[in-house]
Amino acid sequence: MGSLMRRYTSGFMDRPPVNPILERELEYHEKLYAGFAQTHFARPAVRALRAHMVKRVLAMTGAGRGSRVLSLGCGIGDTELLLAPHVREVVGVDLSPAAVRQARQDAANAGIMNARFEEGSLESVTGTFDAIIAIFLLHHLPDSILRDAPTLIRERLAPGGKFYSLDPSRQRLSGMVGSILFPRLMQKYQTPDERQLDPEETAEHFRSANFVCHTSMYDFVSSPLAGLLPGWRSGYRVARLLDELLVRTPGLNRLGSNFELLAWPS
Repeated sequence: MGSLMRRYTSGFMDRPPVNPILERELEYHEKLYAGFAQTHFARPAVRALRAHMVKRVLAMTGAGRGSRVLSLGCGIGDTELLLAPHVREVVGVDLSPAAVRQARQDAANAGIMNARFEEGSLESVTGTFDAIIAIFLLHHLPDSILRDAPTLIRERLAPGGKFYSLDPSRQRLSGMVGSILFPRLMQKYQTPDERQLDPEETAEHFRSANFVCHTSMYDFVSSPLAGLLPGWRSGYRVARLLDELLVRTPGLNRLGSNFELLAWPS
């Protein structure tokens, strides 16, 4: 879980965020990143999912060997460490001290020198970036912060830079099915305040801040399968192949599980 702006988290090094939703999010994620996440995120299907996300980030943003990338809500850095070999530098920021400690430790253990992790906010990061990414972050943010986020993101994008996010869709078929068949399991993997986002409503926040913005569906079953059966790599790969067909099916694709958002200043 990450932070986007210092004014909502001012003094977070000394006290919890003043926004009550962010307080609850931080409490949940501190527990998550202090134990469960390290084991779960290292499982084969989850690693395969993260590797696919990295491919999408590179393809969608155009980031490459000379690019600086900022990751908002980096968590324990499992995606960022996979991304690092493909770019010049990755900077990850997150509210959770436990997440940042783990990300730094994993980077050191892997000998990755071009990934840096900080407790902080977008405003606390200096410089500009060729790409800014937010993987499963925006849907954790209160509406007031989400509305203001595009302006702050714009300030940190280098000329020609792009913003990429991935979040659960409000119309997701998997969420409807899961809430009926596996309600307790769904609750286990969700924080009390997170919600699904409407792709076009989210895009409008960026368009209102003078971004060109496009949305597209990322998957139907592959990421839910990786979460439910994290050890089943082959199952994830089959699901990913199926998703490649489903997300291209007109009409049906609007029921996808997660959507991508790509935006750049107009």
